[in-house]
Amino acid sequence: MTSAAPTPAGDNRKWLVLIAIGMGIFLATIDGTIVTVALPTLIEQLETDFPTIQWVTLSYLLTVTVLLLGMGRLGDMIGKKRPYMAGMALFGVASALCGLANGAPMLIAFRVLQAIGAAMMQALGTAIVTEAFPSSQRGQALGISGLLVSAGFLTGPVLGGLLIDSVGWRSIFFVNVPVAIIGLVMVNRFVPRGERRPGQRFDVIGAALLTICLIALMTVLTFGQNWGWGDGRTVGLFIMSVIFLAAFIMAELHVAQPMVDLTLFRNSQFTVSLILAVLVFIATSSRIIIPFYLEDALEVSALGTGLILAVWPLALALVAPAAGWLSDRIGSMRISTLGLVVSAAGYWLLGAFTDLTTAPAIFALLSIPTGLGIGLFQSPNNSAVMGSVPHERLGLASGFLALTRNLGQLIGIALVGALWATRSLSYVIPEMAGEITTDAGAAPPDAIAAGTAETFLILAGMLTLTIALGLAAVRLESRRRAALAIERQAAGA
Repeated sequence: MTSAAPTPAGDNRKWLVLIAIGMGIFLATIDGTIVTVALPTLIEQLETDFPTIQWVTLSYLLTVTVLLLGMGRLGDMIGKKRPYMAGMALFGVASALCGLANGAPMLIAFRVLQAIGAAMMQALGTAIVTEAFPSSQRGQALGISGLLVSAGFLTGPVLGGLLIDSVGWRSIFFVNVPVAIIGLVMVNRFVPRGERRPGQRFDVIGAALLTICLIALMTVLTFGQNWGWGDGRTVGLFIMSVIFLAAFIMAELHVAQPMVDLTLFRNSQFTVSLILAVLVFIATSSRIIIPFYLEDALEVSALGTGLILAVWPLALALVAPAAGWLSDRIGSMRISTLGLVVSAAGYWLLGAFTDLTTAPAIFALLSIPTGLGIGLFQSPNNSAVMGSVPHERLGLASGFLALTRNLGQLIGIALVGALWATRSLSYVIPEMAGEITTDAGAAPPDAIAAGTAETFLILAGMLTLTIALGLAAVRLESRRRAALAIERQAAGA
């Protein structure tokens, strides 16, 4: 199944490719966090309300997720450079338009345009990096990409706060424009044109069926908790997503050139690695409940909460490059599984020591293992996915990686949020039950702390179970590497 990716001429050029693509990775990552910081300001400046302004974030996330696989397939058909550049150019133009928006509806519309460009970059960036580096350095390159993602998460809130306070909210969008221009120049100069595969046709019917399926599923995951999981809209949209998924699979099995090559899932390495990615991103969604514990239970300031939340991506950034480098030498899944072990241990520690007596500094220290574990897991697992598919399917594999990240986070936000709310409310004493019904954020500090601790423990149990799946992936990888060694030995003979 594996085919080696062509390496650009000259050893230094591949690093220039990584820098060029890294600018797009950093741009897309920083944009998500920088806009979140601006939401309260946008409500005031655009004279709107929270239900409306949340679509500044939701419209972006929905659009990106729906388009990822289609953009990946397009890159495999016509080459990855041109769609990537088009995406970066569109992102830059849409960012400028966002900065010029004079109302919430206009801003939301321009955010959709921005998301189309981001989808093209996210779907193809990992594939371009994979093609630029030999398999012996793939993990190292993807580890550096992981470092850039962490840098975006760390920089976004700080830069956003500084720009909003000193210049105004429009500047958080205008700042993207020069970065996009520099990135375009570098991609045009250093990224190879890539292969165009003649005779390819885009599967329009498959793309339409998958789009409807994902829109229905994403809407359920986004609004299901507010509507209620038994609400007719929630149930109806979920059934709709299942029906269209079944129709999509049937269509893909009977079309000559499917949008998604379902035979990829016959590769156990590919399938297991994607499942692990979804589960890990579900666990990382626990970050959404931490501010409630810190601010409402421990009475930490908003600034203090932001600093504590920054510990996790900082720890990830410290180990991601080394994890990629090690995965090239001793096997991707060995390092990824080690990351699962460290992450699970981190969540067990958080669950055991999260209460009203925990000092904020101690909680920050306790969160370090989870960040280290995710850093050890992510880039080697990405390398395992990209190394398990043929060269002509790298764009699609890259799209799947981005899709698992978004779906895992959305599923995690829905499940973790519901789990935390249920467990926190279960600790509300009967005398207060009449005052507090469904708003866990209004629960007393001891109930919030107990609910948070239980949520961490449940996620720790889930990650502990995934270790068995990781060990199975280690065996699969070992067999594949042994088979490749035999093939090379036979070819040499």
